[in-house]
Amino acid sequence: MTYRRWFVVGVAFAVIGAVVAAFAIFYGNFSPRGYVEDRYTRATSRDLGSDAIAYTSNRSPSQVSKDITDAWQPADQYVDGSGVYLRYDDDSVVILPLAAAGSVILLERMTTAYPRYHSRVGSHWGWGRGSTVRGGGPGSGK
Repeated sequence: MTYRRWFVVGVAFAVIGAVVAAFAIFYGNFSPRGYVEDRYTRATSRDLGSDAIAYTSNRSPSQVSKDITDAWQPADQYVDGSGVYLRYDDDSVVILPLAAAGSVILLERMTTAYPRYHSRVGSHWGWGRGSTVRGGGPGSGK
């Protein structure tokens, strides 16, 4: 009887493993970064140094933003005439218009994105991990 129970448990784990593997194969990476990497065209000539990795789309920034935010809800979002700025836990996704047509999508860690875009997004990105701004009350490390 004990062997049969272990056999059933083993089969259950095998089935769960197969389902997880199938999901990973069909749906790709499990992050906003992976989502962009899987769906947009890599554009190395548009990278900003080694920090911001560029991708392109023939769709407008608002269309690209809708696609990404429908799949991955950002922690904060800022939109103005220059583009769409999405903040996630560790990453930023910045979508800027291209002069010819379409968009450039920049993936960057928050540690470098927040200082780069702070003058544009200001406090709209909140107090994320990449923030270089220290808090204000007593005992806050001033």
